[in-house]
Amino acid sequence: MLKLSEKYGDRPSAELPMLFQRILQNTIRDFYRRHKVRSLWTTLLSSFVPSDDEDADPLETLQAHEGSNIVTPHASLEQSQVLAIIELEVKKLPPRQREAFLMRYWEDMDIAETATSMGCSEGSVKTHCSRATHTLAAALKAKGIVL
Repeated sequence: MLKLSEKYGDRPSAELPMLFQRILQNTIRDFYRRHKVRSLWTTLLSSFVPSDDEDADPLETLQAHEGSNIVTPHASLEQSQVLAIIELEVKKLPPRQREAFLMRYWEDMDIAETATSMGCSEGSVKTHCSRATHTLAAALKAKGIVL
């Protein structure tokens, strides 16, 4: 309701129900999209994509792992430690790789949207994401983390 009143208060009242419906849908979609990506942050997304299928969604391959909802204190501690390590390694990435990686996998933007935001070609986005995921995989493997 606040978004509607702040951004569209000057619109005719006949348009408000449809605007409210769209704002509500987008807000709900954004919430679930972020929740889905953040809850899977501990997995290294590129390691789940088959090398012969560029259009595969790495998040879809992880649904089997979500079945066990029992969280032990030990598992929770491990997860928080792995998250801290991943965040540290993401910060170490070169700026363009970090930007592409976060837009694609954290913000769940597609390749075209990411390319437009970064002001580069779609091929550059794919290259930056690939290099970032390979760098992260190598860094995590060097620390003994296998996802």
